Amino acid sequence: QASQEELKAAYRRLCMLYHPDKHRDPELKSQAERLFNLVHQAYEVLSDPQTRAIYDIYGRRGLEMEGWEVVERKRTAAEIREEFERLQREREERRLQQRTNPKGTISVGIDATDLFDRYDEEYEDVPGSSFPQIEINKMHISQSIEAPLTSTDTAILSGNLSTQNGNGGGSINLALRRVTSAKGWGELEFGAGDLHGPLFGLKIFRNLTPRCFITTNCALQFSSRGVRPGLTTVLARNLDKNTMGYLQWRWGIQSAMNTSIVRDTKTSHLTLAMQLGIPHSFMMVSYQHKFQDEDQTRVKGSLKVGFFGTIVEYGAERKISRHSVLGATVSVGVPQGVSLKIKLNRASQTYFFPVHLTDQLLPSAVFYATVGPLVIYFAMHRLVIKPYLRAQKERELEKQRESTASDILQKKQEAEAAVRLMQESVRRIIEAEEARMGLIVVNAWYGKFVNDNSRKNEKVKVIDVTVPLQCLVKDSKLILTEASKAGLPGFYDPCVGEEKSLKVLYQFRGVLHQVMSADNEALRIPKQ
Repeated sequence: QASQEELKAAYRRLCMLYHPDKHRDPELKSQAERLFNLVHQAYEVLSDPQTRAIYDIYGRRGLEMEGWEVVERKRTAAEIREEFERLQREREERRLQQRTNPKGTISVGIDATDLFDRYDEEYEDVPGSSFPQIEINKMHISQSIEAPLTSTDTAILSGNLSTQNGNGGGSINLALRRVTSAKGWGELEFGAGDLHGPLFGLKIFRNLTPRCFITTNCALQFSSRGVRPGLTTVLARNLDKNTMGYLQWRWGIQSAMNTSIVRDTKTSHLTLAMQLGIPHSFMMVSYQHKFQDEDQTRVKGSLKVGFFGTIVEYGAERKISRHSVLGATVSVGVPQGVSLKIKLNRASQTYFFPVHLTDQLLPSAVFYATVGPLVIYFAMHRLVIKPYLRAQKERELEKQRESTASDILQKKQEAEAAVRLMQESVRRIIEAEEARMGLIVVNAWYGKFVNDNSRKNEKVKVIDVTVPLQCLVKDSKLILTEASKAGLPGFYDPCVGEEKSLKVLYQFRGVLHQVMSADNEALRIPKQ
């Protein structure tokens, strides 16, 4: 938002600071020339309305974008944004054929009822009966990929295989989706499998209003019993900023009417649902609490009551790495019994392990299903996951340091040169501030500070920035905007990829003060 007058004032100030003619020492003169040229290049970009608009919106990568040479000079910021988006679209279309969006699910059902439902009298004469029998009784694998054909058309190929107690089958589906307008899209689906005959489907999505949309799905399933038609319609509406309401009608295969309200906020997720249908009718309430920690921990619970019985579920999920989320849910129901469901999301792949523990409501099964995963998780997290993530982070930081080593060295040399060139100006600023009992920076450090006892083994990495900060003082004020301080004159990044802060000890009106500021945090001193 800086005005042209502010830009000119900053340009003049830096030119006075770095002008080569002000320095007689040959080495200082050479360093001043290099910094003076950088300041001049920056001013050339920001003083031209077109290049400034490009830089303001997209940064340096916008200036490096191919194709600007054919753009007319007299363009508004909105027109430049539109032109940039056009150039980006052209690049995206060139890469379109190389992109897919793979998604997959692997589910392995485990029958562990022998752990809790054993009766000694039945096993007395059976050889090897002292060991409980745990077996895999069902498996399901599904996979899909998307292949963009044009900017509006997409082909989706999916398939699945399932087996349970020795019997199974599979199917394959091909869907063609077209975005018809900004308000909707349509999809044609064709499928075939060994358990069911051919399938033909049509799906339509349409925004009715900015707050309401409808989805309709028609299907024809061919089998040896004839043609089975099906129709599903979902009407959804935004009730407020965080709440959605849904009405669903399903006719044909498992006909039902369903209504639900979903409220999703930054800290919670609540679902209320009711269904009337054949063969299942039920009411359900589900709540999830989202903790605002870096591991994105979530705790959830639900109650479902219907013609099939009652099910209570509770569980938690947590991010264990950059792309992986691990969750566990305990399900207790009548007459379903007790089950433990373990789920791992890894990028776009999902691994699901439902473990059926008992057909009865046994307190021991509920206890072990609850405590067992917690003990295993905390042991694994401490002994395996945490050391692995720490080592991985160190490898990434080392790789980042190596890739930016030459650039950081250059920035360091420029910063050190700038500090030497600032000495005379800083001396004059300090004299003026002392005369008026104004703002004097006693000490200032920038980089990685270690204040937490749990991180006492980590190395402090800071640089002294007393001189460059004092040079920025004007009229007994120091104002820094919301941006990384590594880009300030006389600064550089002493610890690439790590969290940085600025610590300032300053004197104002003869009184000492201290302030700590995060790297991207705005700072204004003296504090009011």
